[in-house]
Amino acid sequence: MAQNLYGPRVRMGNWNEDIYLEEERMKDFLEKRDKGQLLIQRSRRLKKNLLRPMQLSVSEDGYVHYGDKVMLVNPQYPEAEVGASLSGDLSLCMTPDEIQAHLSDELELPCGLSAVPTKTPVGRNTFIIFSLDPDATGQVLRYGQYFCLGITGGFENRMLFLSSDHRTLLKSSKRSWLQEVYLTDEASYRNCWQAALPDPQLRLEHEGFPVPANAKILINHCHTNRGLAVHRHLSLSTYFGKEVEVVAHTYLDSHRVEKPKNHWMLVTRNPGNDSSTMLDLPKPPAEDTRAVEQAMGLNEQGHT
Repeated sequence: MAQNLYGPRVRMGNWNEDIYLEEERMKDFLEKRDKGQLLIQRSRRLKKNLLRPMQLSVSEDGYVHYGDKVMLVNPQYPEAEVGASLSGDLSLCMTPDEIQAHLSDELELPCGLSAVPTKTPVGRNTFIIFSLDPDATGQVLRYGQYFCLGITGGFENRMLFLSSDHRTLLKSSKRSWLQEVYLTDEASYRNCWQAALPDPQLRLEHEGFPVPANAKILINHCHTNRGLAVHRHLSLSTYFGKEVEVVAHTYLDSHRVEKPKNHWMLVTRNPGNDSSTMLDLPKPPAEDTRAVEQAMGLNEQGHT
């Protein structure tokens, strides 16, 4: 049997090809690393921008203004949903496509949205309130007025707007197949929203009143007349882990009142701490009314 007398050091045949290929791969790797084009480098830049710490606006008069930086929070409610995967206060967040996020350091448009239990303002959950009138910056946002919600995602010189459109066979939410909510850089009427009072009996009376900060409101899409809602029972696998779906759909109870799924708060910064929000403020303890009830005879037998 003939023996092979050649080895890799001889640099002949396939051995020579393997050495050249290894040198080319190393050269290509070093070139991409120096230019910051490696997939791991792109992924880290994207995550760094989306998780960049942001500072919310302070509401000195208790109201929301055009130009304010806020977080959109769906507050916790006692009615537990069957199979709910997340509880507590849920913040609306920018959610890039999981596959594209690993391959690029830029956002693919349109970009998705989800809700996640976080109280820390970062690039992916800090929104800016815009008016259709460019001269309205600094003015108070009022019930019934059109406004837009923009987000930079931690990127400089790039603004995306919260948008929605009618559901079609080819365009709907991933889990519930309802009306989709997404982020786009195209300015149109589909970016317009309205704030409404949750109490339907007082809703018309409050038209034109200032929208309070850190209070429950409804956010309705002007083009489709659908309310922004959270599905706590429908989870999504995202670039940042397990989060829940956000759609545009109005949920009504038996009294024709919007359910807590449609309740939102425009959360501002805690003026006493630059890194916290108004959600971090301790809640005042419930007052003990037993002494008052005893004085009024409410605790006696036969009273309700």
